[in-house]
Amino acid sequence: MNMEKSRLLFEKSKNFIPGGVNSPVRAYKSVGMTPPFIKSAKGSRIIDMDENEYIDYVGSWGPMILGHAHPEVVEEIKKACEDGTSYGAPTHKELILAEMIINAVPSVEMVRMVSSGTEAVMSSVRVARGFTGRDKILKFEGCYHGHSDGLLAKAGSGALTTGVPDSAGVPSDYVKNTIIAEYNNFDELENVFKSHANELAAVIVEPVAGNMGVVLPEKGFLELIRELTLKHGVVLIFDEVITGFRVSYGGAQGHFGIAPDMTVFGKIVGGGMPVGAYGGRKDIISMVSPVGPVYQAGTLSGNPVAMAAGIKTLEILRDNQCIYKKIEENAKELEKSFLDASRKFGIPLKVNRMGSLLSAFFTVENVVDLRTAMTCDVGRFRSYFQNMLQSGIYIAPSQFEAIFVSNAHEKEDITKTINAVNYAFSRLQQ
Repeated sequence: MNMEKSRLLFEKSKNFIPGGVNSPVRAYKSVGMTPPFIKSAKGSRIIDMDENEYIDYVGSWGPMILGHAHPEVVEEIKKACEDGTSYGAPTHKELILAEMIINAVPSVEMVRMVSSGTEAVMSSVRVARGFTGRDKILKFEGCYHGHSDGLLAKAGSGALTTGVPDSAGVPSDYVKNTIIAEYNNFDELENVFKSHANELAAVIVEPVAGNMGVVLPEKGFLELIRELTLKHGVVLIFDEVITGFRVSYGGAQGHFGIAPDMTVFGKIVGGGMPVGAYGGRKDIISMVSPVGPVYQAGTLSGNPVAMAAGIKTLEILRDNQCIYKKIEENAKELEKSFLDASRKFGIPLKVNRMGSLLSAFFTVENVVDLRTAMTCDVGRFRSYFQNMLQSGIYIAPSQFEAIFVSNAHEKEDITKTINAVNYAFSRLQQ
């Protein structure tokens, strides 16, 4: 596989951009390769600057659930651009998208648009603190909630991949208000509430963790969080940046039947464009300026082009919910292929899957939290990743990420991917 143009671009980028990339995991450090520089994408495929074509299972880290450059979404984007790309003023599209989110997710009574998942999380935590008059928040090891200061402690995703689970530049006086517990640890959760219930403003959790790889909540875990937060007047925030409108049209909370107080959404509500949103109970969201005393603002919040993309994406998902069945069936087929290859070639492996999200962990342990995720053989993952990329399969360059199946993946893609899995595992055996 020729990657000469990508290599040259990467080397040049290092002179102008830290590490040559604008988000750390893209640097491919953990897999020992030069990242392909992407030129274009359509449907299930992406093409790099050297004209290498890949079947894409990253999907812009999740939001491209319809596939890349969906023609109906692109048409709406074009129409919106012709009317101007940014106003910094209210638009009808903001109202339409807000109503669509509220109608899809029963726990959300009001919603505020922002420009990223990180911004949405940061704002939701501020609102929870303003609403409760308390300072401390509880998060779980391995759950990544963006790069705002108080939430980088024991984070997942790129922080794990680069081996830096915390960040320089975060004041210790700020992080002292973040309490950390083990994901799926019932006893530790109860102990935190015994010690800190009256200090907690919020508990924030990925209802299905997606940033230490896909890790499902054990039966009763989310229910216990909901019970304790209700009992002690603590705001429960579901971070559905990954799971929202992907696990189901109503998100993970719709799947599990649990109503949080607040919910954070990511790029999927903008059709993959730079969009985030946070919403929840009306009495809580009414704390936000200009109605309430919690300040949050943004010139690009509710950007008309992004709103147009989001409206069309959610319309397609709402009116064609058979999409969820299709992408889950394809994900199940991939899950089976990983397990079959594991047995065939004697490679220790565990696979976690929720709907169209899955992760293949190179470990003998069931992965239920950060500790068990960290037992993975990252060296073996590196070899597997390199062989998959050589076979034209584009997956996240990290053991601690998910495979995202989209509606654009057809049987031909799945068959080619299964063949690549078998090839990669046969090479691991050597």
